[in-house]
Amino acid sequence: MKLGKYSIGVGDRFGRQGKAQLQAVIDAGKKGVDIVPVWNKSHREHSIIGTSAADVRSEADRAVRELGFKSSYFVDADHISLKNVDLFVESSDFFTLDVADFIGQSASDSDINNFVKKYEKYTGTIEIAGIDNSVKVTKNDLTRIAQKVLFAVKEAGKIYRHIEKIKGTNNFVTEVSMDETDQPQSPIDMLFILAAISDEGIAAQTIAPKFTGRFNKGVDYVGDVVQFEKEFNADLAVIDFAVKQFGLAENLKLSVHSGSDKFSIYKPIKKALKKFDSGLHIKTAGTTWLEELIGLALAGSEGLDIAKKVYQKALSRMDELCGPYKTVIDIDKTKLPSAETVMQWSGQDYAQALRHDQSCEKYNPHLRQLLHVGYKVAAEMGKQYITAVEKYESVISEHVTENIYRRHIKPIFID
Repeated sequence: MKLGKYSIGVGDRFGRQGKAQLQAVIDAGKKGVDIVPVWNKSHREHSIIGTSAADVRSEADRAVRELGFKSSYFVDADHISLKNVDLFVESSDFFTLDVADFIGQSASDSDINNFVKKYEKYTGTIEIAGIDNSVKVTKNDLTRIAQKVLFAVKEAGKIYRHIEKIKGTNNFVTEVSMDETDQPQSPIDMLFILAAISDEGIAAQTIAPKFTGRFNKGVDYVGDVVQFEKEFNADLAVIDFAVKQFGLAENLKLSVHSGSDKFSIYKPIKKALKKFDSGLHIKTAGTTWLEELIGLALAGSEGLDIAKKVYQKALSRMDELCGPYKTVIDIDKTKLPSAETVMQWSGQDYAQALRHDQSCEKYNPHLRQLLHVGYKVAAEMGKQYITAVEKYESVISEHVTENIYRRHIKPIFID
């Protein structure tokens, strides 16, 4: 299986917005831009909501069938490990191998020494097209990188080979994810991470590195955009170089999936893709659930009541809900409206506070982050929540499609 040049990670907590998400991809196609939709959902989300990988497959297949979509699409087992991969193997054909937890664990001395010996020929100065200054590599660099990432890449290799044994060679797409770590990877780090991936025989088609800055859930990138652009361009240059040097997949591309909303860096991403004629995989899935809440609020009646109750309960359980996401959210409790205040809001008030529109003075990124991680509250409402989502589908779907198309697809691939 081969992933197209441009792809977008979509999906939603409750599996009701497949058609609305796919419509955004179809709309892009009408503008001459082919984007591959990849439905994704993590093991953590499945555990909280009570769904399975088979449910995501059913949602994707149904959306494709009902909208008559004729191009390729995938179902991603998002952020999997050896512990849970078997829950996804049958239903998925895209696997995001998350080995961030293993970065920093040292491989054996013999593995490190063999790696350094193999790539010692790259020590000295390397000229990489697209990077202004020469890249200097020392033996110490090779040792440092091997000590930091070799064990993690070998873990990815174990997962990959486990999947390959079941599904067969070339029957799935692989992403290697290293974005949820403390420090960004330098161009040298990236180069030899890719070398290690090649050594493990992982046919990676996308790689998600760590970039400078904060990629918090549901809100814009926080950091130095100029520095991000420099890193992003360097990574694209390194990928082009590594593909030729190490025999990696010719369509290997960057994946940017942290945070869901990254509006301030979309312009430099678009510029870099054009410069290098590169592909991109970008994930937006977490925001669809927030568009459901916006749609419910604007629908009024019991829809608005449910949206208000979700906030009220999320606020009262903030520490519990934020705990699993503490490294990717920054919420100032003093800037959260009280439950009593929100209970007095109109649907428009709620939507304006939640919708990611930085030009709106009522937009509240702290409320948005809380609700982003507060989907467990809606899950516990069970049938009450799902019934409301189904009842107001026409209102919700409009916002879901608009969010993906206008806020994510257009700024990168069309405008």
